[in-house]
Amino acid sequence: MHLGISAFYHDSAAALVSDDGRILAAAQEERFTRKRHDPSWPTRAVEFCLAQANMTPQELKTVTFYEKPLLKFNRIADGYLQLGDAGYEAFANSFPKWVTGKIHMADQLIDHLADTASDVDWAAKLRFVEHHLSHAASAFYPSPFDEALVLTLDGVGEYATTTVAHGKNSTLRMLKQIEYPH
Repeated sequence: MHLGISAFYHDSAAALVSDDGRILAAAQEERFTRKRHDPSWPTRAVEFCLAQANMTPQELKTVTFYEKPLLKFNRIADGYLQLGDAGYEAFANSFPKWVTGKIHMADQLIDHLADTASDVDWAAKLRFVEHHLSHAASAFYPSPFDEALVLTLDGVGEYATTTVAHGKNSTLRMLKQIEYPH
């Protein structure tokens, strides 16, 4: 069993997926907190997913976060620094938020997961997946198709704004992407 997590941006959520790609449970945290677009850690959504599958946190094989924060930081820093003086100021203003939080996302996730079960080696189970691959996977794996072309369009992930992937059986391979800015 694999747990997917979205948190700390908007619409935090959790989804529990079986080894063969079936969605066993999924929930957005806002359904429990009644806070629209709740960005907080999805405590209740994780609890709900585990309860729906009648399983414990110890039984999870992996926990996957929906983006790669360090790669995203590189894109943001590159973008600011390409703007010259105005970019340096904007970068200086945003840098503390990254240094104190987002760059240390693994530690934050492990701390929250430890609140669920402190006897699990969460660092060994934690995975980070590129944002658009997360979108593509959420469309392809639960679909009824053994093979498909998967198109994702989103504001921006780490670098990608649009991707095309080929899904076949249990494999999803990115073919093309349009990067920000385009």
